[in-house]
Amino acid sequence: MTVLPDDGLSLAAEFPDATHEQWQRLVEGVLRKSGKDASGEAAEDALSTKLEDGLITRPLYTTPETPADTGFPGFAPFVRGGTPAGTSAAGWDVRQRHLGTDPARVNEAVLADLENGVTSLWLALGPGGLPVEALSKALDGVYLDLAPLALDAGAEFAAAGRALLALYAERGVAPEEARAVLGADPLGHEARTGRAAEAGAGTDPDGGLEAAVALAQEAAAHWPGVRALSVDALPYHEAGGSAAEELGLSLATGVAYLRALTAAGLGIEAALGQLEFRYAATADQFLTIAKLRAARLLWARVAEACGAPAAGAQRQHAVTSPVMMTRRDPWVNMLRTTVACMAAGVGGADAVTVLPFDHELGLPDAFSRRIARNTSSILLEESHLARVIDPAGGSYYVERLTSELAEAAWAFFQTLEGAGGLPAALRSGLVAERLAATWAERSAKLAKRREPITGVSEFPLLTEQLPEREAAPAAPSGGLPRVRRDEAYEALRARSDRHLEATGARPRIFLAALGTAAAHTARATFAANLFQAGGIQPVHDPVSVDADTAAAAYAASGADGMAVLCSSDTLYEEQAEAVAAALRSAGATTVFLAGRPGTAAGAADEYVFAGCDAVAVLSNVLDRMGVAQ
Repeated sequence: MTVLPDDGLSLAAEFPDATHEQWQRLVEGVLRKSGKDASGEAAEDALSTKLEDGLITRPLYTTPETPADTGFPGFAPFVRGGTPAGTSAAGWDVRQRHLGTDPARVNEAVLADLENGVTSLWLALGPGGLPVEALSKALDGVYLDLAPLALDAGAEFAAAGRALLALYAERGVAPEEARAVLGADPLGHEARTGRAAEAGAGTDPDGGLEAAVALAQEAAAHWPGVRALSVDALPYHEAGGSAAEELGLSLATGVAYLRALTAAGLGIEAALGQLEFRYAATADQFLTIAKLRAARLLWARVAEACGAPAAGAQRQHAVTSPVMMTRRDPWVNMLRTTVACMAAGVGGADAVTVLPFDHELGLPDAFSRRIARNTSSILLEESHLARVIDPAGGSYYVERLTSELAEAAWAFFQTLEGAGGLPAALRSGLVAERLAATWAERSAKLAKRREPITGVSEFPLLTEQLPEREAAPAAPSGGLPRVRRDEAYEALRARSDRHLEATGARPRIFLAALGTAAAHTARATFAANLFQAGGIQPVHDPVSVDADTAAAAYAASGADGMAVLCSSDTLYEEQAEAVAAALRSAGATTVFLAGRPGTAAGAADEYVFAGCDAVAVLSNVLDRMGVAQ
């Protein structure tokens, strides 16, 4: 019987130490089996992944040459958390968003949320939500000394903020018991609308920087638990910005607000205490974790440069990314938001908002709001994610990614400062051009399915019945665009839907599978997924065809002039040309081949393959099928 050592020796002590070079040689062997010839660093490079912002994810991280000095939670540079206990005592603040315009219905939803796990409310006011004068009715029955509030009123932030402060006074809430973020963010609103933030610059003076400063002065003087300003990075995330761009723009926004606040007489520590930062949490869990940690590191650096290092703890509100949400197969959004919520919590966000799975379809119903709030409840109460402060801290990968992301964000922040600060960068077009270039690169990856979207570009379900929702209030517009990952595929699916409504059938393509299931299943599945992503119904009946049966099968399929050959390279060489001829004789005007370009060249008119521009292919196919735009 083997007895485990009890003398403090490592259980791995008798195993020889492996070296990085030995591991690389094993990787070389694996790559050779897949047809790739690379050695040493090149072998490791072959398994690396390029991210945005020039970052690269390596397949393996080992002990860093210089360990990062991340400190302790509650101490500068706040990488491991803005407070000493992090969220370990009570978990993160579960903040639910409400977009409705009817105060009675919002009140009903608000009370249901607060009675079932939500710990704070995020209310949209003004043109995109409740009328400011309806705030009191919407909060009827809410214990304002117990439920923190965050407001989002766009240009009406001053009126909304003062309405809330008046409501506190009216209901007898002591100033020290009030907890709120009044949501003044004139630069964020300018990014959304294109309307300049300064008073006297062609905008309502109540929605400008002067009004934001006045609100912050009132909060700092009389309401110790109230923050007046939000630094919202979502406008930049929703315009297609990368993680580093989102961080750099949030720094530039925060610095612009610090300048305005201190110029008006607030001390730097008081000014720092008036800001809350809002970031997107995506289903890329490690990038989200690193982004939130990097954000705290960067803001601590700003505070240090301002002479207040101890006051540099960044208050963070993470929101599951609207960009990642899909209109098709929306139930998959529950999975995306679960991963994003987990990453936000692990990354140390103080407050987390999970958008309902039907966010892109309209106003959420009671069921979707329930699922959204229960996502945090499960992660906190059943998965116990908040028990350990900064559980990702010390991970070689997370620490490296945090550092590299912070460096990239700081470089972009310096670019913005060099352009005259964020207001000037917004108005010169610098921000819009930079984000557009980033989104163009990402759009190319989405189009080629290098960045897959489950339920949309991969494994779509053409027979799904989407839930019907009441239309949400129109979002502010006129400034930076709002992009969505699914937008190109949504346009294709919408064309197919209109064709279905007009003709009673979706556009069809015939799958001509050759040989046994073992020979054709992989490529038939690939082709079916590809064409369904554009709303084109694949007809795979019969299971297999040959030169003698292909013409009749095609004629019976109802296909709209298109067919795709699916099989192995060996069978392509043996059968593809004859089968393609049979398909053309039955009326097929275009024969695709699922495989590498050049395979069975005499048989195929065009090719579909992993890495092809799916959006371009599908759009072109719909055009040739006569499907209206």
